[in-house]
Amino acid sequence: MLPDKRKSGCVIVQSDLTILLETDHPLYEEARDSLLGFAEMVKSPEYIHTYKLTQLSLWNAASAGLLPEQVIEELRRYSKHEPPQIVVSRILDWGRRYGRVKLLIENGKFVLRCDDKYIAAELENTKAVAKYLLKRLDEVAFEVDIACRGHVKQALILAEYPADDLAGYRKASPLAFSLRGTAASGQPFGLRKYQSEAVDLFHLKGEAHGGHGVIVLPCGAGKTIVGMAVMAKLQTETLVLTTAITAIRQWVAELLDKTTLTGDLIGEYSGEIKNIKPVTISTYQILGASEKHRELIDSREWGLIIYDEVHTLPAPVFRMTAELQSKRRLGLTATLIREDGLQSDVFTLIGPKRCDVPWKVLEKSGYIAKAECFEVRVPLAESMRMDYAIANKRQKFRIAAENSGKLKVLKRLLKEHSGRHILVIGLYLQQLKEVAELLNAPIITGSTKNSKRDELYQQFRDGEIPVMIVSKVANYAIDLPDANVAIEISGSFGSRQEEAQRLGRILRPKPGENRAWFYMLVTSDTVEEGFAAHRQLFLAEQGYPYSVIS
Repeated sequence: MLPDKRKSGCVIVQSDLTILLETDHPLYEEARDSLLGFAEMVKSPEYIHTYKLTQLSLWNAASAGLLPEQVIEELRRYSKHEPPQIVVSRILDWGRRYGRVKLLIENGKFVLRCDDKYIAAELENTKAVAKYLLKRLDEVAFEVDIACRGHVKQALILAEYPADDLAGYRKASPLAFSLRGTAASGQPFGLRKYQSEAVDLFHLKGEAHGGHGVIVLPCGAGKTIVGMAVMAKLQTETLVLTTAITAIRQWVAELLDKTTLTGDLIGEYSGEIKNIKPVTISTYQILGASEKHRELIDSREWGLIIYDEVHTLPAPVFRMTAELQSKRRLGLTATLIREDGLQSDVFTLIGPKRCDVPWKVLEKSGYIAKAECFEVRVPLAESMRMDYAIANKRQKFRIAAENSGKLKVLKRLLKEHSGRHILVIGLYLQQLKEVAELLNAPIITGSTKNSKRDELYQQFRDGEIPVMIVSKVANYAIDLPDANVAIEISGSFGSRQEEAQRLGRILRPKPGENRAWFYMLVTSDTVEEGFAAHRQLFLAEQGYPYSVIS
């Protein structure tokens, strides 16, 4: 039985829809995991974390079956005080808006059906929605052009009526295969419990309200395996979209190793190879480059499209996805954070968040490495202080990021972690080249040929290269299971999702102690400190505190 919440709660709900959470309270972790289901983190200093209730966070909760009344009950469970009435009202008003408009197939027609005649009248007089309404069928329903299915959903969410899309999917080309019990590499293989649950939450027994949505799992937790398991569940031809050629080839290797698919059934569609097969893996860049690649979409009756690293989805692919609503859509990511604010488009066009497993839960189970995070404060080099003093804010950030004093700290960290597999990650190419020369270590940047990248990654995996210098190209979908130290010497301003992805490079489970170390080098008393604090937000939400070293 829980202690009396009025005396020992760890949460304070405020009338501006923010939620304060005490981190040193015995119920902290339990309350944090609850809040993750319906609120967004805003900031996370040492003792009080701040969350925010938003329309999108409540709509995601509603799509997962968490009713507004249940959200209120969760807040009351952990609150020191009764939540303000205005907050209760907002939760009820916003949460109940989800699904009041449904998209259906009725008598062969694509229909938008409202809960009542007042919503129907409102939408008919909302310009952004009305242009898609072909004709009124009755006082609460309209016929809509099914070719505009995605665009209608975008218009509805702007009108604050997120649709429950129950129109189902077109018949697709079948593809029979299965997951292996023993991988081709000889290793035993099977789905972990959370991976099986993620597949079931996406599939929802084949019902119309399933088959579209996003699975959120930490880096190293096997998102690719979840994708393959969904493919095996659906038994249909599949198009996989990912971030780079290296990621394409990792998908191919995993499919050949862990499924009964053979090489003649798997195709690569990239800048180097144009090969369309029943399972085809391509990149966002190729798909969004020009209309000529539309042939990739139209060439087969795809039953499933997998969006790997869905948080990176570029605008051209969003536009194309709006026209692909008749196909099942699975998004895979470690974080739904988008610094451009387009989370609502992911929600609308790919689908709601179906599963989000906290990082620390998997760490405790040994499924990802136990990571320690450090912010290392480095004084600005004397030779750079005057340039910094007279620079504008953007120039100040670059000067701080390229602080030559970081090189001395870097060498010290490398000595401390000698014998481990170390990644040095940065943003600015000149800085990275200087580091590579100083350490006599290989470097991978956007200009490195794919064949050379693959060679260096393999040498790193094999232990032939103990230290590797990488630019932003290593942020996503790179499988380096033995990497256990990452040192970030510069980053993309306050990007929370980049910070999460970089930590993710070292979270693959490892034999033995299963530990990892992540260092962020920050120039003290500069603008870089503020950006660093923002970068850390998502990881702090997941339970990764940063120890500050001066």
